[in-house]
Amino acid sequence: MRIPLFLLLSFFCLQGIAQKKPNVILICADDLGYGDLSCYGATQIKTPNLEKLAAGGVRFTNGHSTSATCTPSRYALMTGEYPWRKKGTGILPGDAALIIPRNRKTLPQVFQDAGYQTAIVGKWHLGLGEQVEKNWNEEIKPGPNEVGFGYSFIFPATADRVPTVFVEDHRVLALDKTDPIAVNYQQKIGNEPTGKENPELLKMKSSPQQGHDNTIVNGIGRIGFMTGGKMARWTDEELSLTFLAKAKEFIAAKNQDPFFLYFALTEPHVPRMPATMFKDKSGLGARGDAILQLDWTVGEIMKELENRGIAKNTMIIFTSDNGPVLDDGYQDEAVTRLNGHKPTGTLRGGKYSALEGGTRVPFIIHWPAGIKPAVSGALVSQIDFLKSFAALFQQNIPNGMATDSENQWDAFIGKNRIGRSVYVEQGGALSIIKDNWKYITPQAGPAYAKFVGIETGNLSSAQLYDLSKDKEEKNNLATAHPDKVKALAALLEEIKNK
Repeated sequence: MRIPLFLLLSFFCLQGIAQKKPNVILICADDLGYGDLSCYGATQIKTPNLEKLAAGGVRFTNGHSTSATCTPSRYALMTGEYPWRKKGTGILPGDAALIIPRNRKTLPQVFQDAGYQTAIVGKWHLGLGEQVEKNWNEEIKPGPNEVGFGYSFIFPATADRVPTVFVEDHRVLALDKTDPIAVNYQQKIGNEPTGKENPELLKMKSSPQQGHDNTIVNGIGRIGFMTGGKMARWTDEELSLTFLAKAKEFIAAKNQDPFFLYFALTEPHVPRMPATMFKDKSGLGARGDAILQLDWTVGEIMKELENRGIAKNTMIIFTSDNGPVLDDGYQDEAVTRLNGHKPTGTLRGGKYSALEGGTRVPFIIHWPAGIKPAVSGALVSQIDFLKSFAALFQQNIPNGMATDSENQWDAFIGKNRIGRSVYVEQGGALSIIKDNWKYITPQAGPAYAKFVGIETGNLSSAQLYDLSKDKEEKNNLATAHPDKVKALAALLEEIKNK
């Protein structure tokens, strides 16, 4: 049944606000763990701006990305589809082609169709162009602009991958046409020094056997080879400040109209090179400093909204694309200066893992005009933003699109404390959760990934956990409940074949 427009407008007039539609800012951190923030129990680091955000909104204790790595979880966020359904949604190289289908309704398109101005600022990592071989010196498309974003200011993949340039609405920023860019992920091109051949030029050493020893940019070895574009290359210490400036410019330009901003932060992903004002401030090394920078950035966005007089009717969603990792390619003291900090809190696993630390992440929704402060244990996921906002805007999603997304609006605003009843998580192995019971499929491979220091969740036999009592996944109950294992395994197969 459709809700009459006057009732929607009444809903949007909560607390005396003469309402237009709420602005929405979706802030997505990169590799931030469930235990990395003081509002989620961290004691060795303080994140006061996110504490303030959480205190004024709904802080979820069971909020998830779909996947324990970045590209697949971001694919799900954009499309409302589990990424394991589509081939080619693993972690992408920096020269990958666009993997978001242009004939699908995406999250930003939901907002566009509702009359919103839309933008992405920050990390993209979902591919650009029609194919791998592309001309970086001309227009690069399709990309974010073709899948729902009216404005885009991004870097193509991650900060540890070439090309290390900004792309603004199809074009590399500050490109000198006399110094054209070339990129290759298969073999070395040009004569520029690499981390492998010229380690003496590095200001941050690469970890062994993790591939961060190709072309050196800003004293840091990257994944992949690049030549040219020297004027266009970023300085790592300025990345976050540049993205923040662009985000604030968009807010300032669009604050008279409803807007949707996807602000994809880089912290605390490697290489961790925070601005000088944050260096060595956390006591936890570069990773802790990057988290302080992240928190400050969120605070600056909150200040911008206040200064523009639009804070009360702006929804800020804060989350992370997957769980944490310490040693992920560079020797930056993230491990040696951990100082008792627990990036996953009490959870097992982390990035790359099928265990809860892989996908259970910080998840905060703050909207003064429409949400009362609360802590919620509802099972919620980023994959559900698409259908939830579509329902709010009374939009129909065509058959065959956003097939795994659910309308969880009531859970997102704190009115429903249950959320999803069934959910599939993707680490190395697939897992399914139903009514707080989690089944992890048997998976070959090491139980511990030594190169990153994380439990994978791999086990040759079934795993079953009662997350209502054991979110730490300490007690495998598969032997004690074979019928439950059988039922969940069958349900997972049914969902996979849907």
